Amino acid sequence: MTEPKVLILRTAGTNCDAETDTAFQLAGAETALVHIQNLISGKVNLSDYQILAIPGGFSYGDDISAGILLAVEMKHKLTDALNQFVADGKLVIGICNGFQVLVRTGLLPGVSTSNNGTSEMTQHATLAMNTSAKFECRWVDLETQQSPCVFTKDIKPSVYLPVAHAEGRFTAPADVLAELEANNQVVFRYAESQYPRNPNGSDADIAGVCDPTGRIFGLMPHPERFLTKWNHPRWTRFAQTQDTTTEEGDGLAIFKNAVNYVKANL
Repeated sequence: MTEPKVLILRTAGTNCDAETDTAFQLAGAETALVHIQNLISGKVNLSDYQILAIPGGFSYGDDISAGILLAVEMKHKLTDALNQFVADGKLVIGICNGFQVLVRTGLLPGVSTSNNGTSEMTQHATLAMNTSAKFECRWVDLETQQSPCVFTKDIKPSVYLPVAHAEGRFTAPADVLAELEANNQVVFRYAESQYPRNPNGSDADIAGVCDPTGRIFGLMPHPERFLTKWNHPRWTRFAQTQDTTTEEGDGLAIFKNAVNYVKANL
């Protein structure tokens, strides 16, 4: 069987691409680290891939606002390719800075779509400055929500992942939040509302959302940083703290789900 092909998007300031690359390789995918200029120039075709991953980092130094310059570049220079990719039923994941990018392109939360099922590329939410007004770097407990998200199918009800961001507070107008809840588009919530367990003060403790199809997913925590038990901050007591005998970290299942979905639908 042909291995699913993952395009991991890079640009100036991206710094989690190697970890994301490792995650998808461990999950059984064929990966390619691709600079955005190679997509814009046509040197690389997005249509040749089944999964698009936008990793974490500080794209273009997060000038103006986190992820906004990469989002503008994608929105205005890759619109047709992105819309076709989504219309073809392929998968997209954005992690941390990648989540910020997906929200600012309008691909997430995707509450308003055109008749042919492609995104209108209109922003309906944002990721604002943490209520602590500082960069937050810590491990957090997450609660998995019932959702159509392909990436979180059958994963544990509670997962433990690290966060590292300054602009991670998911916020949206009341009608958008109501639609997300009605569509079960909230994928992860922080386990507690109080700081620092909710590290950014996001609305409804939202840590990750998907689009209505479940094929586009964004989250602030970093699943690519917890792939094996050795990544756990208390790895010597991993089995006791995780109540499991597996050596896999909580984040690996997210990448495996994506790869298995593509394999089943090739």
